[in-house]
Amino acid sequence: MNAHSLQIAITTGEPAGVGPELTVQALAHGLGEPAAQPRWPGVHFVVLGDRGLLEERAARVGIDLQPLLASGAVGIEHHPLGRPAQAGTLDPANGRYVLDLLDTAIDGALDGRFAALVTAPLQKSTINDAGVPFTGHTEYLAERTGTPRVVMMLAGSGEHPLRVALATTHLPLKDVSAALTIDGLVETLTIIDRDLRASFGREAPAILVTGLNPHAGENGYLGREEIDVISPALERVRAAGIDARGPYPADTLFQPRYLRDADCVLAMFHDQGLPVLKYATFGEGINVTLGLPIVRTSVDHGTALDLAGTGRADCGSLIAAIDAAVSMARHRSHCA
Repeated sequence: MNAHSLQIAITTGEPAGVGPELTVQALAHGLGEPAAQPRWPGVHFVVLGDRGLLEERAARVGIDLQPLLASGAVGIEHHPLGRPAQAGTLDPANGRYVLDLLDTAIDGALDGRFAALVTAPLQKSTINDAGVPFTGHTEYLAERTGTPRVVMMLAGSGEHPLRVALATTHLPLKDVSAALTIDGLVETLTIIDRDLRASFGREAPAILVTGLNPHAGENGYLGREEIDVISPALERVRAAGIDARGPYPADTLFQPRYLRDADCVLAMFHDQGLPVLKYATFGEGINVTLGLPIVRTSVDHGTALDLAGTGRADCGSLIAAIDAAVSMARHRSHCA
């Protein structure tokens, strides 16, 4: 471990879901046999979870944990389950266990022990049923780190990935317009620009911004949010040196000729931008929380209770999330 320059935490998430097995599958795939070239040289992974659970799920999917642990690139930090977990069966007794993993990872990232954290999916209902109010990973990370505004961004993988950030996240559609403000959009675009520079190595990020209404409001005939809110916000950030363009009609923006030179698209609401991204990248996409003082990446899917313990779940998204966490941590260390 001493020879490794970066230490990254992986929280294994809901114990009844696919998180534990995907974690061991992703690490086994990425680190390979001892003679193979590892995917993440110079990185030590700390897997947070119940050791017995990880061993049991690894055996179910045909993975021997011992070579991984013997490699020195992976360690398990044991956190005991509240009650033995059954694949596919939720148990509120393990709600606080899931939060314990997340708290440990967040605290470790804040105090510098971890350069990044990667989160496997959790089940919100398990935590709420355990008596802890919980709305999601993103909101919890913001609260625990004291961050007033965070931005959810989903991204594909590869040399020129599609990245889509959201101005609003989990809101009813009827509430989206009222949630959009000039100041809020300015803060969101500032966060996107800053993190694309610091964590993704983009020297002059280009951000394409959608309108809210069909045809971007069609000069006010289909709504005035573009005129009264979005355009003034774009003028303010452009005056501050941010390359934010738009607002563009969302139904025509997601074309290769427009996206070719873009580093990110900012969509106004969840189902405006994410269906396109998930169609293009599902299974290899990732979720990144921008605006935090720490690096956090995650998968683009849920707990998949019906697949837990079967070996049929695809670890591609978790591998991509680890790739991104390693890359972002390295960019940040170079900028520090």
